[in-house]
Amino acid sequence: MKLELKTLSCGYKENLIVNQISLKIISGEIVCLLGPNGVGKTTLFKTILGFLKSKNGEILLDGEDITKFSREKLAKLIAYVPQSHTPPFPFKVIDVVIMGRTAHLKTFEAPKKIDYEIAEKALEDLNIGYLKDKSYTNISGGERQLVLIARALTQEPKLLVMDEPTSNLDFGNQIRVLAQIKRLSEKGLGVLMTSHSPDHVFLCSSKVVLLQRDNKFTVGTIDEVMTEQNLSSCYGVKIKIISTNVNGAVVKSCIPMLNTDEGKGVFK
Repeated sequence: MKLELKTLSCGYKENLIVNQISLKIISGEIVCLLGPNGVGKTTLFKTILGFLKSKNGEILLDGEDITKFSREKLAKLIAYVPQSHTPPFPFKVIDVVIMGRTAHLKTFEAPKKIDYEIAEKALEDLNIGYLKDKSYTNISGGERQLVLIARALTQEPKLLVMDEPTSNLDFGNQIRVLAQIKRLSEKGLGVLMTSHSPDHVFLCSSKVVLLQRDNKFTVGTIDEVMTEQNLSSCYGVKIKIISTNVNGAVVKSCIPMLNTDEGKGVFK
């Protein structure tokens, strides 16, 4: 599978938000979108998913223009994982996950045995099969996010589009969700996700898109994009990148340089 954006421009009415971005995502890759609020991450997602019409450029999936796909065909190829939410009714977890089979069912058709088997396998693949009969409203935030991922997997897509999959999660649950996302990519699934944490890129991403204001963006590998200069410019704060050797592996992380009234960095 290969999703390709070719000089894609998108926005609302006359307001151009993202201008002429080009990007390729292939099976097994995790591509992370970084950037401050309001630079177009959600707008780009909505355009890829067909909720917004592009201003210019192309969106190709295995060489085909996805704007010509039916909603059903697109749903069988690309699955969307929203930020965690609380539904108004206490559905069982299995009922939430089985909703992912909608794209494969006819109008008013009830899920069959095979659909439940696919849903249960998605739960097992994420190591949350024990949640099957629990109420979705009574499980933890991290578990809910994994359930939403299971629902997306039940669509049997080629690409996962994930909007801040670790938002509102505690540190431990963030890492657990990221670990599952990395496992899915290792099984051949392509992932396009947004994050507000640059450290998440170092933990699991293959490539990164750094969106900035005034239609500026940088696309490339982690080493090419995740520099102190690029991140400091993007977020408007001074950032240092430190490297730590853990059992022979180099782990990088970002450190914001807090300033005192005298303008001197707290971290030296």
